[in-house]
Amino acid sequence: MNRYPAWKYAILVIALLVGAIYTLPNFFGEAPAVQVSSAKATVKVDGTTRTRVEQALAGAGIRPEAVSLDASSVKVRLDSTDTQLKAKDAIQKALVPDPSDAPYIVALNLISGSPRWLSALHAAPMYLGLDLRGGVHFMLQVDMQAALTKKAESLAGDLRSVLREKNIRHGGITRNGQAVEVRLRDAQTLQQARAVIADQFADLLVAETPDGTEFKLVGSIKPEAARLVQEQALRQNMVTLHNRINELGVAEPVIQQQGLDRIVVQLPGVQDTAKAKDILGRTATLEVRMVDESAEARAAELGTGPVPFGAEKYIERGGQPVVVKKQVVLTGDNLTDAQAGFDSQTQEPAVHLTLDAKGARIFKDITRENIGKRMAILLFEKGKGEVVTAPVIRSEIGGGRVQISGRMTTTEANDVALLLRSGALAAPMEIIEEYTIGPSLGKENIEKGFQSVAWGFLAICVFMIVYYMLFGVFSSVALGVNLLLLVAVLSMLQATLTLPGMAAMALALGMAIDSNVLINERVREELRNGASPQAAINTGYERAWGTIFDSNITTLIAGVALLAFGSGPVRGFAVVHCIGILTSMFSAVFFSRGLVNFWYGRKKKLKSVSIGTVWRPQADTAITKAE
Repeated sequence: MNRYPAWKYAILVIALLVGAIYTLPNFFGEAPAVQVSSAKATVKVDGTTRTRVEQALAGAGIRPEAVSLDASSVKVRLDSTDTQLKAKDAIQKALVPDPSDAPYIVALNLISGSPRWLSALHAAPMYLGLDLRGGVHFMLQVDMQAALTKKAESLAGDLRSVLREKNIRHGGITRNGQAVEVRLRDAQTLQQARAVIADQFADLLVAETPDGTEFKLVGSIKPEAARLVQEQALRQNMVTLHNRINELGVAEPVIQQQGLDRIVVQLPGVQDTAKAKDILGRTATLEVRMVDESAEARAAELGTGPVPFGAEKYIERGGQPVVVKKQVVLTGDNLTDAQAGFDSQTQEPAVHLTLDAKGARIFKDITRENIGKRMAILLFEKGKGEVVTAPVIRSEIGGGRVQISGRMTTTEANDVALLLRSGALAAPMEIIEEYTIGPSLGKENIEKGFQSVAWGFLAICVFMIVYYMLFGVFSSVALGVNLLLLVAVLSMLQATLTLPGMAAMALALGMAIDSNVLINERVREELRNGASPQAAINTGYERAWGTIFDSNITTLIAGVALLAFGSGPVRGFAVVHCIGILTSMFSAVFFSRGLVNFWYGRKKKLKSVSIGTVWRPQADTAITKAE
């Protein structure tokens, strides 16, 4: 009746072991470290970078505790902050000889101090939020009107090209604010233009207005299309911000939408506000230009002559100079997608690009007129340009699908595709709010939060043991397991712990013990009704389960609502709250039942259980059933 099979005990032991392993990294704290990441999209951080870092440290006589390479950076863990500063200077000197054109960002950071065997199991501590670790907070306002103006400018250019292809003569196409105006000479041309706009420009709402002896069509962006443009601008800005902030070495940046046109950025661990502003304000633009094939250009590339008029010299990814014409053929605004793949004929690694309608038409004309010549793709960051690739045009390319191939490995093709997909900000932004939280305040918050959870846990355990005796001990152990599993799950998810999250932890303890109180009182009730101890234990757990399930599910629904509709601190609270409910149901019911079964289940002739005072309503005195 009250015995678990061996496989259930095995599950409980495995859950305890996994919980202990993934909770353990949180006790080792964080160690000072130096992080090396790429400062330019065309510079990769790989094994060669790690070797250079190790050589720089060895040359400076610094022995790091660990040097690791992840997907985008090299991290050096050190034993003290003094060594951290010395290591940063040594690495900076070796990797960044020219600070004005830095290929790498060398930043101070904090990483987990866990031993290597824990790191090998991918066990890492929870991230700490801004209020616990310190850092900087920004609120940015997105200029939605600029995004709509940019869209209107694009529509005007596309309309100009389409009317030219349809051979529809017009008196000029201009953008007036966020409206596109088309001047036409007669009613027949007017109807033709209206038909083209209705067929190919569904985002425009067209109205006819008189313009002296001529006609004028005024196209304004439809409200639903305007909302879509604004949503896309906000999403693209958030993605671009996330890519830029990765260079700061921030463990877990918070980038969230607030309202219709604002973005909140929180950077835990970053104290240099100026550097953070520099990263947030970066601009990255993509351009396609033709390579200058003249003899003067070749001489300029070899360094034996000046750069021809109307051309500029840039450096290609391999380090070779390339002279390109100043005229811009296409920009990143015309690119809708870029994916790595292979050339269908040569099976060489390639990058497949998808252009919008305007870009496809321009690219078709350019490639038809320049077969056998080279076309350069340039990326501009911080006012400096680099040639990503400069392939040879083999044939006319139409349909808006472009392939870049030649002299690329599979890894380079993936890097170029990622690079081309990440463009500039969709709309300009302005910082309207900023503040800094110092690390000392964060440390104080951690201590207070930890004390609140610890003292709350201790008070609950004392009450349960005094009131329910041995069953109170079982409940207290189950409560400790609940806290262990909660921290383990948050660590495995690499969640960010904030002060509201700590408050949710304290609340989870109270809700978890509430389940044990229901169980213990149910067992007492069965004992009062005259049931045997073994039957009382079994019936008490069985009947309490329905009540526990209902109460936790309703609370979980409220937590999910907070998670779905909340943001910032509310969302942090909801994450811990929801996970705490799930772990409490496991620990309060299954784990505590396992303890009770292990202690009492093997006793066939059980006469009493240690569950405190059982009051019988039909008796004048209390009968204590305690060992």
